Amino acid sequence: MNMTGIRELNLQVKQEALFIQELLAEINKVMVGQEALVERVLIALLADGHILLEGVPGLAKTLLIKTVSEAIQADFARIQFTPDLLPADLVGTQIYNPRTSEFSVHQGPIFANLVLADEINRAPAKVQSALLEAMQERQVTIGDTTFKMEDLFLVLATQNPIEQEGTYPLPEAQVDRFMLKVKVDYPSRSEERLIIDRMTGTVLPTVNPVVSPADIMNAREMVRQIYVDEKIKDYVLDLVLATRQPGKNGLSDLNTLIEFGASPRASINLIIASRAHAFLKGRGFVTPEDIKQIAPDVLRHRIITSYEAEAESITSDHIVQRILDHTEVP
Repeated sequence: MNMTGIRELNLQVKQEALFIQELLAEINKVMVGQEALVERVLIALLADGHILLEGVPGLAKTLLIKTVSEAIQADFARIQFTPDLLPADLVGTQIYNPRTSEFSVHQGPIFANLVLADEINRAPAKVQSALLEAMQERQVTIGDTTFKMEDLFLVLATQNPIEQEGTYPLPEAQVDRFMLKVKVDYPSRSEERLIIDRMTGTVLPTVNPVVSPADIMNAREMVRQIYVDEKIKDYVLDLVLATRQPGKNGLSDLNTLIEFGASPRASINLIIASRAHAFLKGRGFVTPEDIKQIAPDVLRHRIITSYEAEAESITSDHIVQRILDHTEVP
């Protein structure tokens, strides 16, 4: 693409992305802080991906996704994952009607636009795989009938980092299906004071619908057109390959710390998510800064650390940061 084409695309994106500020203003009526998390949810919406969220209870995860669904006029469902949950509780089942001697299909809560899968690691593997099939294949089979998911379909799955007793850790292959893994921390003192004022006042904040699902779908079309330079693609490859063969990239000290590197899905998701990040900033082209901002969330769950790394308390986050610091930026 020539410079004129990029300039035109940039102006077009700037115009198309105007609704994002209105949407953020509406979400921030309810949400306090957590700007990075709100941004990641919007990136997942624009990039047609899913999010795995790790954070202690009470950090407004449910409130966030409910607020977003109200602001974009979308259906919302919250599913509490428990050890006795069955796949049918998630996707639905066939119900027999003795009067007509026929089966009718009752669709489960998965058939919503935005789904909060709370404490996904509390449910057994069968339930996890039912959810992940719906995420990946965008369809669910009940009996002999296959049902397509909505075009606007986002799963925000949460994991509790404490209380690991009685949990079923997600297998690496399934974790890889999530575009982003976001870690959520406690709010600052000033943010928490604002939360207290806002949530204990006489009038609770309300959200107005400002965007329609059609607006999100149109924005997705625009996101796909955002320009990614060849040098940016090479930069993404350098980052991902450094997780597999760190020694070849001058990071031989990481050789014993990484058991398995990121899959090709990481490269794809880095490009897609960085386009959505550029769109949020009102730009028609991806910069290295977009890649740097989104890389930890795309890579952290795709790098399997070794026993040696665990013994030294080195996490995948440390490794990603080391790779970002070392890799030459175009």
